Amino acid sequence: MMTDDQDLPPFGGMAIPELPDPASVEPLALGLMQGLPPPPDKRITLANYRDYPNARWAYRHMRELAPTLRVWRGRGTPSALEPAPRDLLAHRYEAPGGARQSIGDWFTQTYGDGLLVLHRGRVVLEHYAGGMQPQDLHLAWSVSKSFVGLLAQLAIEAGQLDPEAPIGALIPELNATSSAGAWTAATVRQVLDMTAGIRYREIYTDPSSEVFGYAFAGGLFAPPAGYAGPRSLDAFLPMLAPEGEHGAGFHYKTAHTEVLAWLVARATGTPLAELLSRQLWQPLGMEEDGAFGVDPAGTAVGGGGLNLALRDLGRTGAMLAAGGRWNGRQIVPTALIEDIRRGGDREKFKASGYIERFGYSYRNQWWVPHDADGSFEAKGIHGQHLHVNPAAELVVAKFSSHPVSTTLFTQHADRAAFAAIAAALRT
Repeated sequence: MMTDDQDLPPFGGMAIPELPDPASVEPLALGLMQGLPPPPDKRITLANYRDYPNARWAYRHMRELAPTLRVWRGRGTPSALEPAPRDLLAHRYEAPGGARQSIGDWFTQTYGDGLLVLHRGRVVLEHYAGGMQPQDLHLAWSVSKSFVGLLAQLAIEAGQLDPEAPIGALIPELNATSSAGAWTAATVRQVLDMTAGIRYREIYTDPSSEVFGYAFAGGLFAPPAGYAGPRSLDAFLPMLAPEGEHGAGFHYKTAHTEVLAWLVARATGTPLAELLSRQLWQPLGMEEDGAFGVDPAGTAVGGGGLNLALRDLGRTGAMLAAGGRWNGRQIVPTALIEDIRRGGDREKFKASGYIERFGYSYRNQWWVPHDADGSFEAKGIHGQHLHVNPAAELVVAKFSSHPVSTTLFTQHADRAAFAAIAAALRT
């Protein structure tokens, strides 16, 4: 459940799973967690929240299921999001396969919970479903990675972190087990761009896959009875073994982001949630506090534990689309955003096997399509998106609860919708 990785085989050769009618899995209609108290068969816990359709309720209520750290918004007034409404939900376009559909159809068919579209920094569409409200925090899953990537870039810009430094010298604890050497020679840059050679699999049908040990250690999954494995991220990460050559190819692995989050916190001397508050939440004038899931040792889960409001995700995108300037100040240097947009090595990206993202690269924890508009994206499983299109002055923020975890499943549908929105706003 943690990343956009290998839980499904390449879609060119897989059977399309049978999916429920989105209307049939609405949390309110099903009575999930309704009542004082809810009936036993309608209660959601850390042990069953991943069971569908429980996830449709759980992704908006993770703070009620597991501990979190507050990402404080500060005492200031929220930055303005001016309305400029357009009837985009009704806008029709040609979807993959040739069928005509509307943006509203795409939102519903992808189990959308919230959709925010900004053009030139103004809100042209804000839409919610399933009982979600503007003030609700939604689990962003791997969109969290892109926030950690921004913090790492800012630390490098400030001279607090050397991108070419070997990780083993910065975090000696990673060399403390029988697998010592897995991280030692990898550089900060290789972790930032996910090209370090580490054995870490995310196959949710295989209990021996490393993702289960990660999720138990990070407090994301309830461990089974008798579980004797690591119970914190700092205990789990040193256990990973080397695999392949550092820097040889891109392989999307959440373990990279957790090491990056550790590096950033140590380099700045600041816990991740506090650093995110200082560097982004307060300067951006966020409307709501954020919340980071934490492991049993109190460490923020940087690879997929961030919860935030849709409007605040939109503010982040608007700042990036405007070259790093928002709320009357330069929050992220323009040069750092340009570095994201340039992307990474597209030849190394091919090592991932992601044929659905042919032509992409990965840079600083962001997905880069290398399209004509210079767009870049943050993505999280079950349909979390932040799409930034500087040429069209467009930001699309979307929260979802799709039954299929990987966003590779909806890749073509999502990209077609983003392009249709851009085309509509250009006219």
